[in-house]
Amino acid sequence: MQQRQILNRMLGIAVFAMLFGASSLHAQTGGTSGSSGSSGSSASSTQGASSAQSGGSGGGANASAGKEAGGKSLSKADQNIMREMAMSNLAEIETGKIALSQSKNDQVRNFAQKMIDDHQQSQKELEQLAQAKGVTLPTEPDNKHKAAAKKLSSLEGDKFDKQYMKQGGMSDHRNTHRLLQRAQTRATDPDLKALAAKMEPIVSQHLTLAQEVSGAKGSASGSQGPAGTSASGKPSTGSSGSDKSSASGTSGSSNSTSPSKQ
Repeated sequence: MQQRQILNRMLGIAVFAMLFGASSLHAQTGGTSGSSGSSGSSASSTQGASSAQSGGSGGGANASAGKEAGGKSLSKADQNIMREMAMSNLAEIETGKIALSQSKNDQVRNFAQKMIDDHQQSQKELEQLAQAKGVTLPTEPDNKHKAAAKKLSSLEGDKFDKQYMKQGGMSDHRNTHRLLQRAQTRATDPDLKALAAKMEPIVSQHLTLAQEVSGAKGSASGSQGPAGTSASGKPSTGSSGSDKSSASGTSGSSNSTSPSKQ
């Protein structure tokens, strides 16, 4: 009897020990698992934060790239074309002013005034486009044109008139005409191409007028403007022949008198 009680007591102790051990093991395992879960959660959170930070940085970079692309200026080639166009305008305006101050021939003076008016308008439109595209244009003629203007200023009378019409009337306008044609075929910016197309017929008209003034200078009355023009330098409507040549220049079909063929 006593032995049975001892055995029961020992069995109870063993069962209790087993239950206690199992409980401790479960608690330890749960703690480890929980710790592992926390670590995983922490790693996941860290990874998420890193991804969010990376994504935010990438988004900022993309936004910056988009802004840069949106505000990108013209190509170097297009910028050079714009600067050449500006230089041409400035040179024509400068020599036109010299002609107004030195020439005594009304035909030449009327032509010079028209060059000033038209090229100032062209320069104004070019400056507006340059501002929109972020391009800095020259504000005065280059050294080559300055030297030519200085040489022109030293002449007087008929010599001056002939040189001005040869230089400002014919040579410079041929070069400008070629430049505008090149701009229309080689420029990549559509706004620049459109402006060049708008300016080309005006320059063609200038070439036509220059030819007429050079051919009629000295034979026309001093009170008359260039052949085919009024005293204000605008195309005349009095003669069908003059109308034809002036209209040809205005429409741009005066490419028959394009620089390459003169």
